[in-house]
Amino acid sequence: MSKNKKAVVVTAATLATTVFLSGCGLFGGEEKKKIDPPQDVTFMEEGEALDENVTTETAEDGKEAVETSIQTELYLIDKNGYVVSQTMELPKKEGVAQQALEYLVANGPVEQMLPNGFRAVLPADTQMTVNIKDGTATVDFSKEFASYKKEDEKKILQAVTWTLTQFDTIDEVKLQMNGTPLEAMPVGGTPIGGELSRADGINVDNSDVVDITNTKAVTVYYVGGEEGAYYYVPVTKRVSNAVKDNITAIVNELVEGPAYASNLLSDFQSGVKLLDAPKVEDGKVTLNFNESIYGSFEEKMVSEHLLNSLVLSLTEQTGVESVALTVNGKADVLTESGEKLAEPVTRPEKVNTGSF
Repeated sequence: MSKNKKAVVVTAATLATTVFLSGCGLFGGEEKKKIDPPQDVTFMEEGEALDENVTTETAEDGKEAVETSIQTELYLIDKNGYVVSQTMELPKKEGVAQQALEYLVANGPVEQMLPNGFRAVLPADTQMTVNIKDGTATVDFSKEFASYKKEDEKKILQAVTWTLTQFDTIDEVKLQMNGTPLEAMPVGGTPIGGELSRADGINVDNSDVVDITNTKAVTVYYVGGEEGAYYYVPVTKRVSNAVKDNITAIVNELVEGPAYASNLLSDFQSGVKLLDAPKVEDGKVTLNFNESIYGSFEEKMVSEHLLNSLVLSLTEQTGVESVALTVNGKADVLTESGEKLAEPVTRPEKVNTGSF
């Protein structure tokens, strides 16, 4: 096994058994909505738009019945210390952004729902209010917020930011405690500066960076967990500014794989290469790979984990909504399930939706 841990994941993840074709998303999710918040939003009393994942169904009497739960991504800490989203069914209520943060509190309502090896990120008894205006969520924490462990400080910043920015009405996050804006975190002093966003990264890995000033950040998704309970872990890495194309830079990072000591996996073989420059048109990126993209040269199929990691990583880029694959210029690519990858694959509305 090489440094980048090219261990092929033998079985498909519980949470991602099939890549749905014909323009559908991964993991059985719906097609990804636009990353940027919509200009026309009907706001609820607390100033937040209800997540579009709420659906309705028809009751036995023929009348429309509203679902009583809503799928929400909660960014928690796994057993290896990574901040990872887990999609959970929460009771549907007004103020979905504040509710999501309430489910990040230790000893709170999330405790009975935590997957094996995961823990909440906010200190017990922490309370908060969330006010959303012009794309910015201002979170005011109670004094209990300052009782976290120092080693969790950056993880808390990332978990709060990524949990809140899943909602279309939120692009940035400001933090307060007892009504006072936080210039730095209260325990370890990590600078906050102002607004937090996904551009600040998550599970940041600068281990191979010599000159950080000559690099830029990209976020890629590797495989975490274990057989029967795999999930996708976002990692922000620094890549050279010499690589002008972020899409190529992301593919290169996926091929290079995670750091050896990371406990993360990749299904990309070391010989995987792009034969042409990526083509981007109307939100679709088309990638032409050599045959090393196949997990098996005999069966010539692309693994589900490889495809999932690729789509999740590339759709973090603004303007990329779907991914199409060709091999040696041919589009007859098969997935592990034997399905032909006839249409571009979109990002799911929610990530890591499996139950462990």
